[in-house]
Amino acid sequence: MIKQTLFTVVLLITLGVFVWSVFRLRAFFKLTKPAYPIKNISARITRTLNVAFGQSKIFRKPVIGFMHALVFWGFLVITLGSIEMVFDGLVGSDRSFAFMGIFYDVIMASGDVFAFIILVFIILFIIRRSFMNISRFKGVEVTPKTNLDAQLSLYFIGFLMLSLLVFNLGYISNHSNEVLGVYPVSSKIIQWTSMDFGALQESGWWVHILLIFVFANYLPYSKHFHVFLSIPNVFLSNLEPLTKYPNLESITREVKLMLDPEAAYDESEEVTRFGVKDIEDVTWRNYMDSLACTQCGRCTDVCPANITGKRLSPRKIFVDLRHRMNEKGTLILKGEDDTKSLIRDYISEEEIWACTSCNACAQECPIEISHPNLIMDMRRYLVMEEASAPAGLNAMFANIENNGAPWQYSPEDRMKWAE
Repeated sequence: MIKQTLFTVVLLITLGVFVWSVFRLRAFFKLTKPAYPIKNISARITRTLNVAFGQSKIFRKPVIGFMHALVFWGFLVITLGSIEMVFDGLVGSDRSFAFMGIFYDVIMASGDVFAFIILVFIILFIIRRSFMNISRFKGVEVTPKTNLDAQLSLYFIGFLMLSLLVFNLGYISNHSNEVLGVYPVSSKIIQWTSMDFGALQESGWWVHILLIFVFANYLPYSKHFHVFLSIPNVFLSNLEPLTKYPNLESITREVKLMLDPEAAYDESEEVTRFGVKDIEDVTWRNYMDSLACTQCGRCTDVCPANITGKRLSPRKIFVDLRHRMNEKGTLILKGEDDTKSLIRDYISEEEIWACTSCNACAQECPIEISHPNLIMDMRRYLVMEEASAPAGLNAMFANIENNGAPWQYSPEDRMKWAE
């Protein structure tokens, strides 16, 4: 009874902190603008099964992709076992879901095997991140704090797997005559070592549960928030072709007014800002991308601008958006403001104009983030609000306005080349 009471208190605290984090993020989302409507559910389910659950984009890097996919799939299986552990803690039982028979055996066996595999892979990931010179783990946005966050998350996952194995070892030792479920790895370890792990069952259970609770509340403030958001992010991604950029409704309305002199101008309609200058101008989809971003660097790794030495890093764009929302969003909710903006204070004009809009970053992103859409919206602000663009573009704009074409020739002279 004491264990149930203590566990219930810990669970309520965990849920309370997590709910507070969710409401904080919900308040930030309210500061953003609407995006595209969520339609074509069947196509979204297909994409989610393929990209999120199937990890199709991850396999473009076969070896590390396969390792990451196994970690992801293992997490899904182990989560089912964790749900049972939470239920056991609430009702004071042990192995409550064993009534499911062979399905339970498969889940427990898979979780036991995956716990060992993930533990081995996490050790390899830590070694790889700490000692191997991986180019996409570098960049101005990859600060010491970011590296510490990545290492801490890996250690969290590693100890989660280790504590689960310890719990399984203790359970098998204490129930050698009546083991519910199948545990291939743990059973082999007991056979090879001939040790009695019975005293570790209770401590293994508590350590595993507490690590789950702490990790769940750490994730919303970590770059590993994609553990929660990667699947929803893929489901809610834009189904339009990557090269199709949405038109601004305000511009469409202005063009229609120009073409139809008799159209009535609605003065009551609020004049919105063209493009994106700061967090109030981004859509909820942009902000969700920034939260879901795994910061894996695959986008920057394939960016032709970055490869050729330009300052642009597609990953940095969304890291900066998340940081700016944390900074200014908090101020806005307090009724305050600052003199900074996303453009220039976080993202320079040089970065914005370096993008070739090739969409290699969006194509490579394993969770369907569309980097060019946000970059194009920031360009729209620079051009349409500040008339700030590279000299070559300004000359082209002037020619289009004066001559109806990008070239500096009168429309009457356009056919002279044919002569």
